[in-house]
This record gives sequence, C-alpha cells and structure tokens, in this order.
Amino acid sequence: MSRALKTLYLRPPRKNGHERSLTQIKFNTEGDLLLSCSKDHVINVWYTHNGERLGTYEGHNGTVWTVDVDSESRFMVSGSADNELRLWDVKTGKCLYVWEFPTAVKRVAFKEDDSQVVCITEQRMGYQCTIRVFGINRDGDGTNQSKEPIYMFNPVGSKATVCAFTPSNNIVITGHESGKVALFNVKTGEEIENNERAHSDVVTDLQLSKDGTYCVTSSKDKSARIHDTKTLLVMKTYTTETPLNSAAIAPTRPYILLGGGQEAMNVTTTSLRQGKFETRFWHKIFEEEVGRVKGHFGPINTIAVHPAGISYASGGEDGFIRVHHFEESYFKARPYGDLEIAD
Repeated sequence: MSRALKTLYLRPPRKNGHERSLTQIKFNTEGDLLLSCSKDHVINVWYTHNGERLGTYEGHNGTVWTVDVDSESRFMVSGSADNELRLWDVKTGKCLYVWEFPTAVKRVAFKEDDSQVVCITEQRMGYQCTIRVFGINRDGDGTNQSKEPIYMFNPVGSKATVCAFTPSNNIVITGHESGKVALFNVKTGEEIENNERAHSDVVTDLQLSKDGTYCVTSSKDKSARIHDTKTLLVMKTYTTETPLNSAAIAPTRPYILLGGGQEAMNVTTTSLRQGKFETRFWHKIFEEEVGRVKGHFGPINTIAVHPAGISYASGGEDGFIRVHHFEESYFKARPYGDLEIAD
C-alpha cells in the first residue's frame, strides 16, 4: 500500500492565495468548491478541479479561525478573532449579517438541515467559554436574522475548542482543551455524556462521518481517535509521534487522514521529515499507517476530504493549500486483501 500511495497524487496545484497560515478548509457538499480561511483576515473560495480562485470574502478584522458552508452552497458562516460571527452569500460574496461577541469565535458549524448554526466563543478577559446556537432564517435574501441565540450555555469544566451537531436532536458533540470529548443538550446546557480521558491534551479537530454516527478527533497528544457520537465510546486509536492539528475521514475507502507537525520554534533542523510535515494515511479498521504525502513547509493545520472521496486538501502554516487528486490505484488498492468497509 505504501508503494501505491507514492503514485496516488497527480496534479497537486499548490495554491497560495493566503499571506499567512491556514486555519480551516472546507469542501461544499458537491465538492466543486473549497473554502479556506487564514490568519490574514481573508476567506477564499476555490474551484477544486483546477485550483482557480473564484472569489474572496473580505470584512473580518482579525484571524478567521473557522468557516462552514450549508448543504446548498447558498450561505457560509465564519468566526474570527475580531469577535464576530458572519453570515455570507456564497455566490455574491456579500456579508448578510454580523453577530458580535465579547471574545473570539473559535468554531462554527451548520446543522445538517441548515436551520441552525452552532458557535464557540473563547474563554478570555473574565468571560467564560460559551456555546451559542443561532436559528438561520433562509427566507428572502438572508439579511433578516435574529440577533439573539435560540440556545446559549457555558460548558462545564475545561473550555470547548471544537464542536458539531450530531444526528440526535438538540445534541452537540464537543472537544475540549483538557482532551475531554462531551455531548451537550443545547436546549438545557446539560452535559449528558463525557469522556474525560478521550485525549490527554487539547482537542484540535473534530470531523463527523457521513451519517454522523461516529467522528474522528485529533489532539496535541499526538493521537487521533474515532468515537461513537451517541455513547462516546472510543472505537479506534491512531498514535503518531507528532502533535496533530487535524483529522479527516475518507469516504468510500477505509482511511483516516492525519496532519500536524512540530511548531516551528520547536524544530531544530530544516529537514521536512524532522518537522513531520506530512499527511499520514492510516487504515481506519486496522489502526496501521499505510502511507504519507509530503509537500508543506510547516505544520499542517487543517485537512478536508472531498465528499465523494476523489481528492483531499491540506492547509498549512506555510500559507499554502494543496489539493491532491487520487489516481485509480488509490481506489483499487487492497492493503489487507479483499475487505469491504461500509461507510
């Protein structure tokens, strides 16, 4: 499998549309667009088939930490260090609405039916970490939104760093600074389930499977884990030798993609391998690494896989986004024999 992986990546267009490091990248539902946000205050949208930049969303006055897009590619939401959550028209690039908070917005996510958005604001300057859920009014041009959240609560204990809606009604799954993974009822603010020892360091990313029944988390503790989103049972663990910033699930193939690397100040040599700036492919079921892809000149901060599983993208500390299209050998490879994995 390692040999097959070396030839999987054709046409990796190295796109430099950002002047500073990437914070999050996201494919839309169709997979024809890729959204990227960065510490340079800008959000870009790209065509995934040729790497051409389609447009830019300007308006934030701080690092844009997070971005998400609805299932129709109509609305996009973004969260920034300027303490704002913004709603955008994907096609026109127009900012439709701005919600303001006392602290930075670190994570945003749409509900599957596009009716709500959940966001995490940071614990800082005497303000507690807060999770808010806003209803999204999809009537008209999208400018008529409610200023007040429909639900709002402060998660108990360690501050939340990542979150997503689960398939269960009114339940969000969260990852925390302490390494905890938890489930909260957004209506009551009650923590209904938790795994305090999911990770031993900050949870850096959380991405759901297609059907939402499980998710993958990455952590600075150098591991990624798959959790059942109802019970929080840890189903699989992938242990590396470098701090991880992102983890993604490959649909149609039994792989987990991991990205990270030592912070620049901790790297004592210029060797790429020394900094571990590679995307790692792990077998989802057998918990073994099956291949690596080089390319970035600094830690990988964010990874996303095309919804159809035909390509993946990575965004780095180096300011570059790399889109890798899989060759036919990727889909034909059977590293563990003729084993069929259901999504």
